[in-house]
Amino acid sequence: MNKARFFCHSFQRPAVAAYLSLGSNMGDRQRFLSVATSLIAAHPDIALECVSSLYETDPVGYEAQADFYNAALRIRTTLPPCTLLRFCQSVEHLLGRRRTQRWGPRTLDIDILCYGRLTLQTKHLTLPHPRIAERDFVLIPLREIMTGIGLPTASVRLVKRDWYKSTCLGEEKAIK
Repeated sequence: MNKARFFCHSFQRPAVAAYLSLGSNMGDRQRFLSVATSLIAAHPDIALECVSSLYETDPVGYEAQADFYNAALRIRTTLPPCTLLRFCQSVEHLLGRRRTQRWGPRTLDIDILCYGRLTLQTKHLTLPHPRIAERDFVLIPLREIMTGIGLPTASVRLVKRDWYKSTCLGEEKAIK
């Protein structure tokens, strides 16, 4: 009688480059973005690769609210995209995000912009993010971490270049 042998192998997904957009327009906006970035970087399945400069932007959608601080992150992760989304939502919740009004004020907003070259559309997640091209507050920080060139505008104003220490292209430095 043949005995089948089953081996358990720990399967590790290959790391994927992903881009996140962070925004805040309540309370200490820079602190919310900094704490969120630190929490993301501390996840064992996420490596923080690059952090954009910090920008102040006009609100979009519902305009009767305070201006936002925005930044973009490049990460490398082994988390599947829907798990990454749930983790980002847990960080938002931990930092006081309450979803009471569409495009309303928030302590923290984290969007997954791209996850490798994946195209995905589910009830909760669309990749790439469907409104990237419509939002300069996303495009300008994203362009900065992809090309090294940030081009502020009247509605997307540079606040600080070195607001968060990061590892960018393998070199420990402050984004300047």
